[in-house]
Amino acid sequence: MLTAQTVEHVAKLARLALSEDEKKLYAEQLSKIIDYFDELKAVNTDGVEPMAHALNIVNVLREDVVKTPPGRDLLLKNAPDQENGYFKVPKIGE
Repeated sequence: MLTAQTVEHVAKLARLALSEDEKKLYAEQLSKIIDYFDELKAVNTDGVEPMAHALNIVNVLREDVVKTPPGRDLLLKNAPDQENGYFKVPKIGE
């Protein structure tokens, strides 16, 4: 079981301020989570292939298609203000 001191150390690394009650609560909860991982380690997984997804899926994304960019004139056509081929925006700082 994790101790309150271990939780305190992790909280300090994460820059979290925990009360004594929270330290005890989190020590108990995190210990249960770690115990569950120990239960999972006991499961026989011989012959089971590692997988990244529960379903056997393939790439469902479209193929990449190279397109020519629209060009500067077309992009600046609807600009509220432009100068020397660039968007002109209000100054926001010194």
